[in-house]
Amino acid sequence: MLFAVLGPVHVLTKALFGRSHWPPRFLAAAGWIIGARARLSGDRPGPHTLLISNHVNWLDILILGGATGTAFVSKDNLGHGLFHWLADQNSTVYVRREHARGAKDQAMTIARALEREQPLTLFPEGTTGPGTHLLPFRSTLLEAAMFAEKDVQIRPVALDYGAAASEIGWHNEPGKQNILRILGRKGIIPVTINLLDPLTRSGDRKALANAAREAIAQTLASSRDAAPL
Repeated sequence: MLFAVLGPVHVLTKALFGRSHWPPRFLAAAGWIIGARARLSGDRPGPHTLLISNHVNWLDILILGGATGTAFVSKDNLGHGLFHWLADQNSTVYVRREHARGAKDQAMTIARALEREQPLTLFPEGTTGPGTHLLPFRSTLLEAAMFAEKDVQIRPVALDYGAAASEIGWHNEPGKQNILRILGRKGIIPVTINLLDPLTRSGDRKALANAAREAIAQTLASSRDAAPL
């Protein structure tokens, strides 16, 4: 129903004005319908910002995209063509993670996307995690920030689902099963989007990846420590 209403409005708006602000509104509305209740902590990202976020579930796209208006870096195989079309509407940047020899070309593609006004989010874990801990961060695509002609700001983002993190986490579970489980879940899903301070770009890509992972891990650990028993 949501797509049937907003899809045509978006297409018409884009045809008339050359651009549309409806994709993030669609993402926010979809997340709200599913039960996500997002809270922003930290300054909103500005243009030419690369957000480096932990990745817990496909819900992250709805929540982070709806709250900040960010585009995403995604694998080039999303399955059904409708998913590709929806991702295209939000200016998704596609990469082939298994194509190691083309990593520099992929970083250049991301660099060009960072020269646009829309912030861009990269999930360096490369996949969704269990929610209870972070997976290793891949550093290869972080080199994009060095190639961009604009002065790119790099900011870690800690998506915190609180006590529900392990339940929301999508790890070693078939996609269809996870989707049905999340859609069938009762109650709301509180999540805090922690937009952390920018990183210093003086180090190499591995140093950036380590610094981002440490900042995110510390934020999530502090949240768990502060949670009532």
